[in-house]
Amino acid sequence: MAQPSTDIAEDVTCLRLVLDIWHPDCWTLEVTKRTDAGLLGHGVYEVDGLAIGRFTAFGDTTDAVADLITAIDASPLTASVQEIPGRRSSPSKRIGADVAPGNTTRGLLVTYEPANSIVTPLVSRGLIPDAPVRIRNGRERWTVLTDDCRDTIRNWLDEVRSEANAEVDVVCITTPNAAATPLFPEDSLSERQREVFEYARERGYYERPRGISAADLAAELGVAKATVLEHLRKAESKLLDP
Repeated sequence: MAQPSTDIAEDVTCLRLVLDIWHPDCWTLEVTKRTDAGLLGHGVYEVDGLAIGRFTAFGDTTDAVADLITAIDASPLTASVQEIPGRRSSPSKRIGADVAPGNTTRGLLVTYEPANSIVTPLVSRGLIPDAPVRIRNGRERWTVLTDDCRDTIRNWLDEVRSEANAEVDVVCITTPNAAATPLFPEDSLSERQREVFEYARERGYYERPRGISAADLAAELGVAKATVLEHLRKAESKLLDP
């Protein structure tokens, strides 16, 4: 296990851990190892004995993402993969789609057997996801929160390794703060920024060619053009600033 930072006081009530994980018989690790694209995992829910996960596939090219989706569909560890309508972006349509690395993204719902997931071993020990899980090159990168002390965390991680036959390396340990990245980039937008930004997306402002001008957006929203542009500028800055 990689050695985490040791400058956090033992009496800190909440810690954020970044974990680098491999575990066997996992379709996300297998498909990302075989292709040039990756996945962001946004959440998994169990329905009628099957896991249904919400993912964003991302890659530098549309072919790379298409190859990834084909690999997911062909995997014996998955039951189905479905693309979410409207949840895609290409190099000319980056703003406002699933915010992810790479030039091309696709929103996916994937159904699979939950037995090989590492979610339960982590969450059952109080290691709660604090960001989308990034899967690339056959490895998972988890960001989790816990209120346990360091000794307990070490024991929990040893138990996860044993239960899931997993490799779990601690990349870093920090204390959460107000300036930390929110769970989803959209969480940082004000209500008005979100309203203007989403309306601009719906009206085709970010299409190429644009479906509507800033002046026409302003007229439909009943505000000045400068106001619309300022809301969009701030929203774009928050969404794109890592």
